[in-house]
Amino acid sequence: MLQLTSVGSGPRRRASVWAFVLSSALLVASSLNPLWSQSARPVVYSATVDALIHPVSAEFMVDTMDRADRAGAALVVFTLRTPGGLLDSTHTIVSRMLSAKTPVAVFVGPSGSRAASAGFLITIAADIAAMAPGTHIGAAHPVQGNGEKVDETMAKKMASDVAASARTWATGRGRNVQLADEAVRESRSFTENEAANASPPLIDFVVADVPALLAKLDGRTVRRFDGRTVVLHTAGAHVVGFEMNWRQRLLSALAHPNIAYMLLSLGMLGLTIELWNPGAILPGVAGGLCLLLAFFTFQVLPVNYAGILLILFGVTLLILEVKVTSHGVLSVGGILSLLFGSMMLMDTPAPELQVSLSVILPVVGGLSAILILLVQLGLASQRRRPTTGTAGVIGKLGRALSAIAPGAAGRVATHGEIWMATAEESIAEGDEVLVGGIEGLTLRVSRKAPTQSGR
Repeated sequence: MLQLTSVGSGPRRRASVWAFVLSSALLVASSLNPLWSQSARPVVYSATVDALIHPVSAEFMVDTMDRADRAGAALVVFTLRTPGGLLDSTHTIVSRMLSAKTPVAVFVGPSGSRAASAGFLITIAADIAAMAPGTHIGAAHPVQGNGEKVDETMAKKMASDVAASARTWATGRGRNVQLADEAVRESRSFTENEAANASPPLIDFVVADVPALLAKLDGRTVRRFDGRTVVLHTAGAHVVGFEMNWRQRLLSALAHPNIAYMLLSLGMLGLTIELWNPGAILPGVAGGLCLLLAFFTFQVLPVNYAGILLILFGVTLLILEVKVTSHGVLSVGGILSLLFGSMMLMDTPAPELQVSLSVILPVVGGLSAILILLVQLGLASQRRRPTTGTAGVIGKLGRALSAIAPGAAGRVATHGEIWMATAEESIAEGDEVLVGGIEGLTLRVSRKAPTQSGR
């Protein structure tokens, strides 16, 4: 009996050990991978895009969809609020969205937000489009991003190209093709009710927030762009939030009109100071860095090059004040050129893409004050008498170390040095003399008239 009990307990003991090892491994793995620990619940990836649509925001959205595909998530939800952006970046986002294995929802919210221009195109291209109450979408007519004027034919070509993309995406999603075309060609905008109540609608839902959207989507069959259908299971979903990394946040923050304007101003100021005082190094390095960052941001903003030229012209006028006597005319013209150029810098009617007047006035005032101060210092240095070299001796007082006869040479001490000197009058040893000129290494001096004291 004992022998039978011993043999039977061995397998049970080994089974218990293996069960303990497996349970421990599963516990460790689930703690290392939060998505595994939530495997019993559907996983939804959520990200907020509150920025212009440019290469940085496109990289963030594409990266989020890549992660969702690798993790096998049930859904990706982008909370979108944007005034628009670049068409190339929009195509990058939409292309990845159409090929994603994971369905993508775009939610325009919260209340008071909008998804205009590029944001409208992204919204209608998504698998699910939703808006919060008090939001609007549309106004997707293309504009030339660098502020250059285009002829009517080119403008029609641009609008026709974007409108074709909008119709294609709306058709693939079963949305209102005519309204999508009008949003591009006629710059129409739509409230959440107008978009939802159109026939067929432009969007799928009007909901207050992302949890309400997930509740609406549970059990809904979604038709993908390639014709496949997917049933969404979002009840009790584990929502995994994603944010931009530090590099993306930094570059996205730089791509702001106010930041770009200040970088441009600081860059010009730094280089001006470096040119004024060669060898300072720090102003030149800082100015060059600011200008490079400004040029980066100008790639993703609708910049008017006439505004940039006016700003450069204003700085040039302020610098020319040193060389040209204009009695302040150049300074006034430079300040006005800086002001008008700053106000014209962004070529767009969207207020979100305009440089704020509360930023323009202090920057123009500060930049003008610094440049005018530099001009005054330059003028003052030009008026100052030389204090070094042979020119610094002229006009100095000295004392005769020996008698000087007319036409003869003698010695004088002046400016801490001993010089040979000639005079047109007799000068006695010890007399105070005034240096009037210099010929080679010989000074021309005259006796200093004694100070007359009044009665």
